[in-house]
Amino acid sequence: MSTVTQSIDVDVPVRTAYDQWTQFEEFPRFMEGVEEIRQLDATHTHWRTKIGGVEREFDAEITEQHPDERVAWNSTSGPDHAGVVTFHRLNDTQTRVTVQLDWSPEGVVEKVGDVLQLDERRVKGDLARFKEFIESRGTETGAWRGDVS
Repeated sequence: MSTVTQSIDVDVPVRTAYDQWTQFEEFPRFMEGVEEIRQLDATHTHWRTKIGGVEREFDAEITEQHPDERVAWNSTSGPDHAGVVTFHRLNDTQTRVTVQLDWSPEGVVEKVGDVLQLDERRVKGDLARFKEFIESRGTETGAWRGDVS
């Protein structure tokens, strides 16, 4: 199992950053390689990705979600992975977003990518694009404020 942890500070209030992150269907706008996400219900999503020429589809379940604090998930089909995104209020207008992703590389290409830390660069780039996306908008595209224990 490989672990990636990356953080970025965004110039929006914690509520704005968190609310945008709950809009999973918007992820393709800032996550490289994510082709589509469908929100199936409050805690289940279906993902379609294309990374390094490899296309995959999988389902994920939100296992924990607390407004303005964290969203945690794990895969229920496809590649084995789990993660958590936490939101830390720095002040009234800044938030630190931290992603921790645990995954099991499959096949030679993914194992080589893991050794070369391409996964860390991917997450760092996705966070930079999230920062640009939310800061350029100044407001979230939607919100889900439910709590999943």
